[in-house]
Formats: sequence, C-alpha cells, structure tokens
Amino acid sequence: MSQSTTTPARSGDGTIGLAAALDICRDAVAEAERLGALVSVAVADSGGHLVAFTRMDGAEIAGPVLAPDKAFTAVANRAATHELAELAAPGGPLFGLHANGGGRFVIFGGGVPLQRGGQVVGAVGVSGGTVDQDVACAQAGERAWVQR
Repeated sequence: MSQSTTTPARSGDGTIGLAAALDICRDAVAEAERLGALVSVAVADSGGHLVAFTRMDGAEIAGPVLAPDKAFTAVANRAATHELAELAAPGGPLFGLHANGGGRFVIFGGGVPLQRGGQVVGAVGVSGGTVDQDVACAQAGERAWVQR
C-alpha cells in the first residue's frame, strides 16, 4: 500500500451520519443506473461499521457481503481497494493482505475511503457491476461526501 498522509478519524471527528450515508448511497445508485449496472452499496464509518446499505432490485447475491467488506477494507487500509490489487499481488509489498482481516479484506475495485480534514472518516463500498463500474459508482458516492 502506498503510504498515506491521512489517518483514521478519532471518535467525534467528522463522523458520517445517516443522512450523509444515504446521500452517498443515492449517488452511487444513480451512477449504477446511468451505467446499466445493478449494485449493492455500503457506507461505513471510521471504525468500519456499517452506517447505511442499499441493494438495487436484481443485484447479484454476493453484494450484501462484498460491498460492506470493500468499505471496511478501504477504511482499514486508508486506500481505495482497486489500488490494493497490485500491492497485494505475489511479490508486492502487501502480498497476502486478502488472507488477513478475518477474510474481510477485498483487493479488487469498488471500495473508496472518505476523507474530511485530511482524515479517513469512513468509506463507500460497491459490488455487483464490473470492477470498473463498481469503482465509478463508489467514486460517485465519494463525490456526494465531498460536496457536503
């Protein structure tokens, strides 16, 4: 993982409330609709705990597990999950990452950390489309957070 200058937020610092989490979900789903994808979206707080979750009608059955785990991975590693794939590949500095964290670490795209004041305060995780669609939807959710 590339070294980040951000750190996880302490309790009470820039927390992601339910209203914000629902806005993030809404914008991620809107992007999925634009792309023709059916996805699940999860928003986690700075401790990796689920704040909000939504699943589009017809979305694949793995999404309710993968979306929260992508959000958890992005918070825990302070990095987008698509950036972790190369780092966790054989010979990479984070090789074996996916086998840690009780099996919760996901090292393919769709998890994006959310920052406020230079600190990671949560993350959005998306699953159900192609990797590129999941990343685009998660980034749309991130934009909803940045615009708040």
